[in-house]
This record gives sequence, C-alpha cells and structure tokens, in this order.
Amino acid sequence: MLPDQEFSCVVGGKTITVKTGRLAEQAGGSVTFSQGESALIAFTTMSKKPRVGLDFFPLSVDYEEKLYAAGRIPGSFFKREGRPTTKAILTSRLTDRPLRPLFPKGMRNDVQVIISALSSDSVAHLDVLAVNAASAALTISNIPWNGPIAAIRVAYIDGKLVANPDITDMENSTLDLRVAGSKDAIIMVEASADEIPEAIMVKGLAFAHAEMQPIITMIEEMRAAVGKEKDEVVIKADSDNPMLEPVTAKMGDRLFDIISTSPERHDRGTKIRALTDELVEHFTAEDPDVDVSQIHGVIQKMTKAIVRDRILHDGIRPDGRKPEDIRELSSQVALWPRTHGSGLFRRGETQVMSIATLGMLKEAQRLDGLYPQDTSRYIHHYNFPPYSTGETWPMRGPKRREIGHGALAENALLPVIPSEEEFPYTIRVVSEVLSSNGSTSQGSVCASTLALMDCGVPIKKPVAGVAMGLVFDDETGMYQILSDIQGMEDHLGDMDFKVAGTPDGITAIQMDIKISGLSMDLMTKALEQARVGRLEILDSMIAVIAEPRAELTKYAPRLISLKIDPEQIGAVIGKGGSTVRSIQEEFGVTIDIQEDGTILIGGIDGEKSQQALEYIEKMTKGAEVGEIYTGKVVKITDFGAFIEVLPGVEGLVHISQLSPERVQSVDSVVKLGDEIMVMVTDVDSMGKTRLSRKAVLNGWSLSEARADDQPGGGRGGNRGGGRGGDRRGGGGGRGGDRRGGGGRR
Repeated sequence: MLPDQEFSCVVGGKTITVKTGRLAEQAGGSVTFSQGESALIAFTTMSKKPRVGLDFFPLSVDYEEKLYAAGRIPGSFFKREGRPTTKAILTSRLTDRPLRPLFPKGMRNDVQVIISALSSDSVAHLDVLAVNAASAALTISNIPWNGPIAAIRVAYIDGKLVANPDITDMENSTLDLRVAGSKDAIIMVEASADEIPEAIMVKGLAFAHAEMQPIITMIEEMRAAVGKEKDEVVIKADSDNPMLEPVTAKMGDRLFDIISTSPERHDRGTKIRALTDELVEHFTAEDPDVDVSQIHGVIQKMTKAIVRDRILHDGIRPDGRKPEDIRELSSQVALWPRTHGSGLFRRGETQVMSIATLGMLKEAQRLDGLYPQDTSRYIHHYNFPPYSTGETWPMRGPKRREIGHGALAENALLPVIPSEEEFPYTIRVVSEVLSSNGSTSQGSVCASTLALMDCGVPIKKPVAGVAMGLVFDDETGMYQILSDIQGMEDHLGDMDFKVAGTPDGITAIQMDIKISGLSMDLMTKALEQARVGRLEILDSMIAVIAEPRAELTKYAPRLISLKIDPEQIGAVIGKGGSTVRSIQEEFGVTIDIQEDGTILIGGIDGEKSQQALEYIEKMTKGAEVGEIYTGKVVKITDFGAFIEVLPGVEGLVHISQLSPERVQSVDSVVKLGDEIMVMVTDVDSMGKTRLSRKAVLNGWSLSEARADDQPGGGRGGNRGGGRGGDRRGGGGGRGGDRRGGGGRR
C-alpha cells in the first residue's frame, strides 16, 4: 500500500486538504478532499479505446450522498440509498459543467467521475468540495484534461463579500454564489440572490476568482509531485472528414443563401434538409459506399461557420434580430377554472405553462439528505416533454436537466415568496414546457411569476428571466453578446448565461461556457445587457397582471389559525390521532398542528373551517363553569354518569343531579351512548368537572345550581329539605340518597 501524499491550502480562513496514494489504486486518479470534519473521495477513470460513431464526448459525473457520512441510516423501507436526492443531482450537474469544456475537442473515450461523501459535519458545503475533488482527481490522473480548475462559494453578509462561508453563515447572506474557474478565467457560475445589484454581482465574481487561486496552486503542486503521465487518445477532428472539400464545392453559396434569407426556423430547417438530401443523393449515386454521416457533418460544420460569421461581423442573427433584441412576447393568466393559479408565457417559439397549487404546511416536501435543511414549503417542478420539440422519446421520470432547470427557477423565485408567517401555505408550482426554442428555464420563471400572482400568493415583486449567449472568435478576440438566445444560437454559440431577477436586482444566475473562460469585462457587459432585456420582459408581464390577486380562488384552501397551549396538543390529536381525524371528517377540513401550539385549519368551505376552529377552541379551553353542553354518556356507575362534554373532556353528573325527581338508579335515567344536556357547575384545581342535568331541566342559573349542590341547603332532587325533593330532614349532605341531617342514611 502506497502512503498518502498530502497537500493543503487556506481559503476563507479554513484549511482545505487533499490526499492521494492510499485508496483506490486502480482508478485513473483518486483523491480525498476535506475541510474540517467533512470529507469526500473522488475517482476518475477512462476507457482504453474511443467509442466509434459518437458525435459527442461521453463524460459521466456522479455525486453520491451516503448517509453514513452523517452517522444516519436511510429512512426508506430498504434501508439503503436509492434514487439520488435532488441535492445530489444538482451537485453532479454543478461538477460536470466546469469540467466538460476542458477536455480535448473530438475526444470520444468514455470518462467517468464519481464523488462520494465520506464524512459530513453539516458545516462545510459539500457541493463546491465535490467540484474541487473532481478537479484534483482528473489533474493527477492519466486522462487528458486542460485543468486544474477550482470552485468556491461566496456569501454577501452585512455588506461584505465572504469567501468559503459555512452552512450556518448562509442564513444571514443575501447571496449564494458558486463560481468555478481556471487560473485565468471564470468557467461556470451558479447563484441565488436576494435582489443583488449587477455591480455587486460583478464584484462577487472577481472576488471569487481571486479567492479560488490557492486551491488551483495546491492542485498544481500535487500534479507536479504525484501526477501521472497523460495517455494519448484518438481525437476526432473535422479535418479528418474526406467529404469536406467535395461537399463544399458542390454546395457553393446555397447554404449561405438559405441561412441569410430564411429567418423562420421551420422554413430554414426544411430548406437545409432538402439541400442535404440532394447532396446525399448526388454523392451516393457516384459512390454507393460513401459515408452519409460525413456529408451531414460537413453541412453542420458549414452551418455553424456561416451563422457565427454573420453574428460576429454583421450583427445579424439567424432569425434576423440584432444582438440585443428580445423575441415577441405574450402572457396570459387564469387559464383553467379549477387550478389555484395558472400562467402562460410565450417568447418567440418558446412557450411555458405554469400551474400553482396551495396546500397545508404539513404537505411541505421532506428532504432526506446530508444537507441540514429537512423540509421545503416552496416546491418548483419543471417538465420537458418530447412534444415540446416535435420529437418522441420514452417518458420515464425527470432527467437531470429537468431537475436542474426546476431548481434554477425555484432559486429565482424563492427571494420573493412570502414567509410562512405571512402566508402559511405550502406552495407547489409546476412548469410544463409546451414548445421549446431556447431558454425554457427562464420561460418557466416568467410563467411561474404569472401563476403565483394569479393564485393570489403575495409575492414581493414579479421576477423574469432571460438567457444570454455569446459568439467569440479566439483568433481575433471579437465577440457578440446575444440577448434571449434561441436553440440554434445555444447549440452553435459559446455561452449559455441565464439571469433572473426583479426590477431591482438579480435573484438567480446560471452560466455555462464552451470556451476556456470569460473575462470580467465581458461578464460585466453580459450582465448589463441581461438587465435591460429582463426589464423589457417584466414590462410585458406586468401589462397582463400587475400584482397578486387580492383573493384566492374559491377552490383554494382557506387557512385560519389559532394558538393553544402546547401541552394541549395531545388532547387535540387524541389517541392514535383519533380526535383530529374525527374533526377533519366532521367538518371536511385539513388540520396541521405545529410544535409551538399553532393549529392551521384549511378547507374550501370557509364556514366549515370556522366551525372547526370554534370546536377546537372550546375543546382546548376546557369546560367553562356555567356553560351548558350537549354531551355523550361514556360511563355509568352506581353514584352517577360520566359525560363527555367536549372531545377529551369528561365530567360527572351525580345521581342527585340527573333529574328533578328522585332517581333510584342511574341507568333508569340514562344509558351508555345517550346524549344529554348538562350544566358545568364546578371545575376544581385538579381539573375534575362537576355537571348537573337537573339544573338544565329546571332552567336554573349557575348560582341556583350551585346552591342546590351544596351541603345543608339543597333545592330538591333526592336531598331532604329541597322543593320537589325527597328529603326528610332539614340538613342535607352531598351524598346520593341522604334523607336529611337527622334522618336515616
């Protein structure tokens, strides 16, 4: 066994350590990466031969959350980890995105990166550690890769940027910025923010790039000490295509003419397919064994070159727009009668419908992962069905991309969602992509804002999002920043930079690039152009619905609440939940009971909800002296009957208080299950409740009832000396059939 080689650095006042040598010797590269008592292990391997026929790089990145890292056993029936949590999927995506651009273009060997959590102290953020661990493993491995990179998280607390904050620090931060970059440039950005101005975001990006440099230096030192020699791999280059010259010559200027004169996507696509079919027919007639995929490859290469050249030199995009132009916008709300809120947003050919649904707080999503957060009351789901692009594929649950886009939209809207105290509902929004041609994630942000306002959720401000693109020429340094990119520009361009926010600042960012990095000057310009585009989109949305509706739809649950003594929670719940279930069934409501004694009652029928509230109020206040209740006989004894006047509240009607007439036996007057009206005459310090049926039948006041129920002066019943009674003497005891002070007992 080889000994560990250890390297360390300090970032944000915290020591980060990376080790290699002792574990997983057969992997192409393996490291452990730790901070405090949190530790990850990363492995990376590469296939010996490239995969034939692929037109993409087969990279897979998987982050695994193992609950043993936090000393916990999984809560599932199988007691083992199953499908990755949303947090694990997002960490896998966060790691993949900055790694991918740095592999050699044309590489077709399978590369796999696996990161597993070994120890979690709930202090250090594991997601940025995962990116750094993967970078270190690739850097020292035999796999060709143009690294290292590093990742860092930046917070904004009390007006100051903070590098590498703890999880608890983020509670006071208005910015959660994650940045990955190389020594020279930024490669990936992910951020959620509470309306951070663009100027502060730019400072945060520059700060992050500077603060990540010690990690890069540490990994470089590690590579110099223990790095393996990189393997030689076969690179699939465009110049290897033997059909490049003959297809280009045969085609002439026809492809350029189609692209420059056909701004509408479907028309352009139809003409390019017709040209491609013509070329395939021509060259297969000359040589039946010609590789048709090579002809398609030439068309794709030339299309990319023409589109990029027109954008760079003429400022003209495939659909005829200028770089800063936004496509045609439209919005609609209140689409369906029974949903709680709905919004439809369209930008060009991109169309997204979002539906908002309200529920009780106990319907919040439960999270079972290594991150300390255990519930989420705002849930955003994003669906990308095959019909949205006119294609077919099996629908087997959300893919990583859909999970990521839903999380991005959720982060964009979270800063404007009202607090639990202001709006005590669980909120779920589902974004359905109906048609896709660029930036459906930002379309879902806009559609969801419309749905939330239509629902009546009192969001603080409307949020809109826009996707920015880039065409960059490495040789000349020329570039064009594109607002509201469509599908072709995303595919053929160099950047996908999504920015969401309110009129006053940014709430979410996600940036991926296909080049080696971006300068701060370019990012500053992109953010400003995004701000202008976002405001234009917001103006269009506000023209349809300017603010949240004042009233919820009649089909949304109405929530009312009351506060009880926490010690009375058990009484409301009842044995095995029997009491609360019976209340819910009787009044047709849903009841959510909080640990602090807050009870939330939800139901579509507001009157029924109010009745349920009054019922619980009476129940938790206990029986009030002087009040008359209709109760059920739950127990019969020789000396009286026990009556349940409220759920969980019982009292005794003594045999002497069952009737104005003399009673020989209790069961001659009442039976088990009977409902009778009784007055509460006394509740002692131990909570024991004394009841009188006689007082109700005689129409007595509380004072009269109490006078009758006192020694030596009863008013009747089976006590001597009272009217209508059977007392034989002047004195009166408190007992059942006492005949007077001097009579027989």
